[in-house]
Amino acid sequence: MARILLLALAALAASAQTPSQWKIHDMDRPRPREVRAKPALMVPAPSDALVLFDGDDLDQWSGPNGGDAKWIVRDGYMESVRGSGGLLTKRSFGDMQLHLEFSLPNPPKGIGQDRGNSGVKLMGLYEVQILDSYKDYTYADGQAGAVYGQSPPLVNATLPPGEWQTFDIVFRRPRFRPDGSLVESARLTVFHNGVLVQDNFEVWGPTRWLQYYAYEGRPDRMPLTLQDHSNPVRYRNVWLRELDEATRPGPESAPAPPVTQLTRAQAARYAGRYEGVDGNTIPFEIVAQGERLYLASGGRNLDLVANSPTELSMRWTDAKLVFTLDKDGEPQRMVFHVGRHEFPTAKRK
Repeated sequence: MARILLLALAALAASAQTPSQWKIHDMDRPRPREVRAKPALMVPAPSDALVLFDGDDLDQWSGPNGGDAKWIVRDGYMESVRGSGGLLTKRSFGDMQLHLEFSLPNPPKGIGQDRGNSGVKLMGLYEVQILDSYKDYTYADGQAGAVYGQSPPLVNATLPPGEWQTFDIVFRRPRFRPDGSLVESARLTVFHNGVLVQDNFEVWGPTRWLQYYAYEGRPDRMPLTLQDHSNPVRYRNVWLRELDEATRPGPESAPAPPVTQLTRAQAARYAGRYEGVDGNTIPFEIVAQGERLYLASGGRNLDLVANSPTELSMRWTDAKLVFTLDKDGEPQRMVFHVGRHEFPTAKRK
């Protein structure tokens, strides 16, 4: 009970002063300008996509509480049925690229939030609004393409009712610590009919009518939801691609070359300008500051480390400098290696 009370108080505090400085559903909030988008063409699923609906059946979906999906399937689309509840994917997902196509009732009925209302909820929690916002208005954070109750679309790219429209969504799930505390908020990028309407928006918390919820620890993967809002909205060609984690760890056992500590005198030997030779026109300059060496590039000094008397490497980049020394150990030539390219040089006398 105490945890529930704390979460409720946190949500109340968040809503009292939203990150946007606007009240939620504020009718005075400026409405996005209209842009003319082109009617949507069906976008085939790529080879690594999971097709959630191809026009034939609802095998990938269930109804509320795990029951049967009761939406209608006909003529290559599925249509929400008033009172049947939303659809949930049988599988769970986290980070994803989602494509779906939808069509709003024609002729239109109702106004504002009662006009062609549906929505797609990532992880069942973070809603991108589907609404007939063509020549009709509502609160800005609730119109088509909004992150519901939080972020209005950048522009209104809605097509007339009855035409097929598209959402292309890139979703990054929130990250939590083992104790349920938030590490990183969810993020959403949305294209509506090919037009950018959400640009890597940092979601404030689970979306909700009147007031969003505060974040609390959740599983990393949860079902995707299509909302039933008592309007017969149609969907077709729904597919997604699961994305790798946004932050990938480095190699588990990255090989570390040996590092040699240089004296001031040794470091000074490498310093100087190296002119391109053998067809290479790119010069390089090595700078010595005490015992440390740097590669001068673009007005910056980039850290170098010594691996042996004939090899230096860049500290933060997979690149190395291989030297040819004379009998006294003085560098004469240097070849810079990066990627699959080599840049031979000779040290200026």
